[in-house]
Amino acid sequence: MSKYKLELKQIVDYPRCRIYRQFIQQLIADRSIRTSGGSGLFYFTVLSSYANFRTSYKRIDGISYTIYPGEWLCRVSELCEWFRTRFQHQALSILKYLQDCQLITYTLLGHGKLVKYKIRGWSKSNRVLDYNAPCQKDTGFFFLSISQANELISVGRCSEMDAVLDLWINTVYNDEQVDGSVAGPVVYLRNGTGCPLTGYSELAERWGVSKATAGRYIRKLKALEYITLVSFPGTHGSAIYLQKYLSTMFQISDIMVDKDEVAMALGIKIELPNDADTETESGSDNPSGVSESHIALIIEKVGKILSAQGFSCFSCPQIQYKLLPLSPDCREVKLFTKDIQKEQRFLLTVSCKGSGEVFRFEVELRPEEVRI
Repeated sequence: MSKYKLELKQIVDYPRCRIYRQFIQQLIADRSIRTSGGSGLFYFTVLSSYANFRTSYKRIDGISYTIYPGEWLCRVSELCEWFRTRFQHQALSILKYLQDCQLITYTLLGHGKLVKYKIRGWSKSNRVLDYNAPCQKDTGFFFLSISQANELISVGRCSEMDAVLDLWINTVYNDEQVDGSVAGPVVYLRNGTGCPLTGYSELAERWGVSKATAGRYIRKLKALEYITLVSFPGTHGSAIYLQKYLSTMFQISDIMVDKDEVAMALGIKIELPNDADTETESGSDNPSGVSESHIALIIEKVGKILSAQGFSCFSCPQIQYKLLPLSPDCREVKLFTKDIQKEQRFLLTVSCKGSGEVFRFEVELRPEEVRI
């Protein structure tokens, strides 16, 4: 029987982002995030979440209406609820703004009580189904064009809700083109560098707000557990990881993001303790050139990383570790031999007191100037 391996990815080259309707409903219901004064990304995404994939029929006040793919019909009062506006004219002004941006068209029906809108270019991002049937509005997903989202973001000032969607749409997972994406779903603003590190200044310019406001957005989203912020000292910047992204997008368990793992993926120095005991232990007694205290710290950090990646046994008190130096001969041949001299390689064996050795890992230590 053939064996298959399922690999989940959210790659940076994909021109569309899959958005689940349940996620949009959660955003609509979350009153702790403000929507006012936005660029229109949140409003456009809400309208897209209700659009049809196939032709259906809706009866309102005794009249049957035909709704084609990319369209939807609703009461203006429903728009007010979705957009969180107090008055109907405010909801209609949002529709006019999106129509001026050439993203939708809309028509008022029923003496101004109903609105029928159409997402322009719907078939370019979403498949149109030929048969007629009712369309679910609270389950399933739709695709949102990343280029359209970026255009809306660049038009005006972003609200807190626009910022949430911008981070969500620009998240990458398990793509070798983006550093740190294997450790978890990371926000990458597609700047061509492959590095997800960003700062408040870059976010402020992107969202059309001040640096202080961008910082307030990020701190609030972190407090609400929408994101995990991995910050590094100096001018490195921060990496933004989304919480509950994997469970929403792929229906799999979310993973914990370990700062040390992210630092290794991005080539950022991991600080080791520097005290008198360390200096005395790093002499010729240890053939690897690494002190006993540093070895213990390395094992501890590797254990935390593997535990965060789903190896639950690494938190068991019965687990025992051994870190053994490997000879330079136990490696693949490389063109540049100077790289072999700079890095140190170890064999990490993990044993259980009851069942013997259970795992083997190879660990590489490289100096600060070499990018991992």
